[in-house]
Amino acid sequence: MADQDLKKDAVVWKGPESLKQAISLLEEFKLPGGLLPLEEVIEVGYVKATGYMWITTAKKIEHNFAKIKKLVSYSTSIHGFLSDKKIAKLQGVKAKELLIWAPVGQIMADADDAVKSVHFKSFAGITKTFPTEAFALGE
Repeated sequence: MADQDLKKDAVVWKGPESLKQAISLLEEFKLPGGLLPLEEVIEVGYVKATGYMWITTAKKIEHNFAKIKKLVSYSTSIHGFLSDKKIAKLQGVKAKELLIWAPVGQIMADADDAVKSVHFKSFAGITKTFPTEAFALGE
């Protein structure tokens, strides 16, 4: 499916308001607000009918989640499909594993609200689990 087809009927935010909207979307789908610690966000888009979302930034960033000692790289173009407690078919996010950058294909929060974990699944099928508080805003 072409990019324009995926973005049909999207709500789009641009400028300073767009980062707040990205955080709001994550929280609406019960994902931690600090999951995508982005800077210089140019555009955020969301298609309610399909869950398709995208984020465009001015530059690629690397962020170290100190509580879990994990380095994550965010491309200038991030996109995937949001649903309850999940981002599927994620593109533009990589996590450092030993000496290589592994693409993250899916992020899921626990279905049970009592258990506070976030699961990252690579395209190779490897899943890593971390405590939700590691992805709080400002971490």
